[in-house]
Amino acid sequence: MKVLSLFDGISCGRLALERAGIPVERYVAYEIEPHAITISQKNWPDIEQRGDVCTADFTEYQGFDLLIGGSPCQDLCSCGSKEGLKGVKSRLFYEYVRALEEAKPHWFLLENNYSMTKQNRDKISEILGVKPVYINSNIFSCQDRKRLYWTNFPLGRLPVPKGLKLRDIMEPEEAKQEHNITERIHKKRPGTLAYKKAWDHIRTLDEEMRCCLCEQQISNTGATNIQYPNGQYYRPSPVEYERAQTLPDNYTAGVPMSARYAAVGNGWTVDVIAWIFSQIPQLTSVEDDWLL
Repeated sequence: MKVLSLFDGISCGRLALERAGIPVERYVAYEIEPHAITISQKNWPDIEQRGDVCTADFTEYQGFDLLIGGSPCQDLCSCGSKEGLKGVKSRLFYEYVRALEEAKPHWFLLENNYSMTKQNRDKISEILGVKPVYINSNIFSCQDRKRLYWTNFPLGRLPVPKGLKLRDIMEPEEAKQEHNITERIHKKRPGTLAYKKAWDHIRTLDEEMRCCLCEQQISNTGATNIQYPNGQYYRPSPVEYERAQTLPDNYTAGVPMSARYAAVGNGWTVDVIAWIFSQIPQLTSVEDDWLL
């Protein structure tokens, strides 16, 4: 398969294709974030990195099999600017549309945030000519991550949820002391936004992780803070973040820790995308092991 990936990030799409048993002949990626490119190149040195989508001539990819991408959601999602498809970042969706029109791939997949307004969702559906499928990553992982997926190939019945919780992805407590936030969280002053964000977003080991964000702090971000039975509090480690996105351990190693969190938060839940790819007619060799 020849694949064109826009807003490629850390190439979760490439990993998903491998998990779905789909051989890749060429994988061309458009991405501009340096740390994401570093991670991609470490894991997939054969990927052709082409830079900025806005400068691309997508006609050179005519004959490619698959176009994939998750266009920026910052102006679409409920916590963003709410400027919609006219926003500085989310209007990059139209570069995806341009790629679709110029490259004319056989199949396509677009991902975006479930929390966008109905108006924006309907506009995207009108332009692409298909309605989205809603999938929560918690079917495949311990993460509550609601997303919409637009494709031009039919998706079958979703698999039975695996029922994973935070305890299923935790590293040993003794190995993650640098992520102990007990003292910091108790210093938050009641009545402040920092206090509310920190304490409202605590989850126990028997609960799901909140959606992986581009930052993993305990103030003003909404990220998950984990309460252990011994009364200690931890933020997820980078490896635990990777596991929540069903990435291999240390997939993002080699860049600063903050960049690892950002890269994972901006990425895809790989097993969700692999399941979607497994639905492409007559291409996959993956066994039907999703119904676990």
